[in-house]
Amino acid sequence: MGGGQGIDMGKFIYDGNIKVDFEDRLLAHLQAVIMAKVRRGESFPFTWKDDISTGGGRTTVYIHPHVSLVFKFHGSRTPQLSTAWLHALTYNANSGRGLYVVTEPDEFVPRESSRREEMVFSEVPNDQAPHSVRS
Repeated sequence: MGGGQGIDMGKFIYDGNIKVDFEDRLLAHLQAVIMAKVRRGESFPFTWKDDISTGGGRTTVYIHPHVSLVFKFHGSRTPQLSTAWLHALTYNANSGRGLYVVTEPDEFVPRESSRREEMVFSEVPNDQAPHSVRS
């Protein structure tokens, strides 16, 4: 995926011989999605675009519970995970096309609660209150 200046680049190693660089934050999200599926015994393809420095193109590997996977992070701190990004990656991984990298969604809040209005209770002014019957 290529390196950027000042960005910690980790490495994904598949079956000991296929190695690709990913930014640490992306790699942490990929690890969470891949390991969740592998723990459940699920197999799926994982595709990424190759860096132009390695000839460009794309690579697809078949992830399954019996393959050796290594997630080697450059930085020592664990990045904060975005629920929205995890959902997007998991959605792709569960599709027929398999897992592929998508950019992090802008919204960090789950969609259901992002536009929900807060319920507000207010007093009814006296001139609109129901009239009581006087005896």
